[in-house]
Amino acid sequence: MRVLVADDERLLADTVAEGLRGLSMAVDVVYDGEAALERLGVNRYDVAVIDRDMPGQTGDAVCRRIVDSGAATRVLLLTAAAGIRDRVEGLGLGADDYLTKPFAFAELVARVQALHRRAAAALPPVLERDGIVLDEARHTVTRDGQLLSLSPKEFAVLRILLRAGGVVVSAEDLLEQAWDEHADPFTNSVRMTVMTLRRKLGEPEVIHTVPRAGYRLGASGTLGASGA
Repeated sequence: MRVLVADDERLLADTVAEGLRGLSMAVDVVYDGEAALERLGVNRYDVAVIDRDMPGQTGDAVCRRIVDSGAATRVLLLTAAAGIRDRVEGLGLGADDYLTKPFAFAELVARVQALHRRAAAALPPVLERDGIVLDEARHTVTRDGQLLSLSPKEFAVLRILLRAGGVVVSAEDLLEQAWDEHADPFTNSVRMTVMTLRRKLGEPEVIHTVPRAGYRLGASGTLGASGA
């Protein structure tokens, strides 16, 4: 999941971004509306968390631009205004959700995750393939019942490969979806992350490198929902 956080309260924006990154999301942060519009014009985001009350280009203006562009980006508006009229007005701009400050971080995470599910094709919250079980809500991964300790980037890459359902995913797509805008496309970050993830998943090997194409999860097994 790739998220844009736009808020002129720098400490709040940075804290939210750091928390989301800890949940294996790729997060870009800006502190004004102009910068938000610039990022939106360059990158593809699943969810944009936008403060309504930014100076200059307001969050309202950014929201309108996203909606008018027809982008698939889902918008969560943040504001200190808690009145019903304010919430109705915010949703009337075309925003998908609305959260008043101060808020609990857990609630923001739940709303971001819900918006992402709406932005993408419907997929179960628990993904399974080749004995691997990834539980998004609990942020856990097991293989053949054994709990694995993955870094946020390893978790994100595995989630992308599981969602691909055996289809090859290019290194470029992994970089775009699991890393933020500061990632250097000429580094070997993707290769190293796949290598450590492959090692942690153990035998038999399930992540296969397809020369000049990318990576795919093993050919056996099916993608589906867990009864747990």
